[in-house]
Amino acid sequence: MKEALQNNPPGEWIPEIPDECIRLHCGYPAPALVPDEEVKAAVNRLLEEEHDLPLHYIGSPKIIKLKEQVLKRLKERGISVTEKEFLITSGACQAIDLIARILLDEESIVAIESPTYMEALEIFQNYTKHLISIPVDKHGLQTDVLEEILEEREQKGLALPRFLYTIPSFQNPTGTTMTGERRQHVLELANRYNFLVVEDDAYGELSFNKSFPTLKAMDQNSRVLHVGSLSKIVAPGMRIGWIAGASEIIHACAWFKKDLNHPFAQAVMAVYLANTDFNNKLVAMRDTYRSKCNVLTSALEQYFPAASWYVPEGGYFVWMKIPGADTSELLTHALAEGVSFIPGQYFFKEQATGTEYLRLSFSYADEQEITEGIRRLGKVAQAYL
Repeated sequence: MKEALQNNPPGEWIPEIPDECIRLHCGYPAPALVPDEEVKAAVNRLLEEEHDLPLHYIGSPKIIKLKEQVLKRLKERGISVTEKEFLITSGACQAIDLIARILLDEESIVAIESPTYMEALEIFQNYTKHLISIPVDKHGLQTDVLEEILEEREQKGLALPRFLYTIPSFQNPTGTTMTGERRQHVLELANRYNFLVVEDDAYGELSFNKSFPTLKAMDQNSRVLHVGSLSKIVAPGMRIGWIAGASEIIHACAWFKKDLNHPFAQAVMAVYLANTDFNNKLVAMRDTYRSKCNVLTSALEQYFPAASWYVPEGGYFVWMKIPGADTSELLTHALAEGVSFIPGQYFFKEQATGTEYLRLSFSYADEQEITEGIRRLGKVAQAYL
């Protein structure tokens, strides 16, 4: 615990962002897609029907309804789990933290993508310092490198990972998607080397063209702990996430959860989902984010001819490399010009690895702001190009 308290808290690196700044750092839903009026109607409907009940510790019976709704959506995506294999959490971060809490100790090893989701990296470092970085390329996690590392550790008698943490679809921060062959390879390696797979699927339903099977849907041996969330497709402030996995792990996570399930938020979400054609909502989201992504990549082609980036097939993010740049230094100048991004170093365990990289989000700003933001960023980046 004392060692964990020496780690920087989440977001410690973030400088003050001016109010008028074009926010290309924000991994938030588009404001126009957040259903504030529908949520307001759901709150009113819930309180009219149940009065004070959802505001008590015991909460509303609609909490059970929310479980049923999410389980139904998972089943439609090929993930068939029972109630004992499923737990609603306060967002994906609580799910990841609970998994780390029950599976890790100071000697445990975790395999992570490099780069990876910065909050997950921060969580794991609270429990263990033994993280193995596996590189990501345009096709997602490089599973051949993972296999080489596992084989070498086994031959040398070294400990193997307790689990692999991966974001197979529209990865944060790179936006890349793991191929079907690599997904199958991950599961084969998990079986061969006896480790679990924590699959973070926060962006999995935000595909631009075709959908991709989740690792959990492909899992035949209960190796995968599937972490999901409504934060990116409904509203992050509602804090609705989940874990789907082996019943004994779910039971242990539930034992340590101790938050009384946030009954009001869960009941409101259940009412909202019950009165929403969510599949149609998803079509609108995918269309919006596809269009925004196209605007961003077109602007990059215009203003960053010497840089390189991955073109995502879904999600929120574009990952860019500016050769020779120090993107933390670049951010200072970018903020002065009124545009923000996240320097790449914060997504790596070895931060020196990421100095030439940055993450851009196309989800939050509108299309006009995206183009103007990239123009401003291109202006300040000329010193490196």
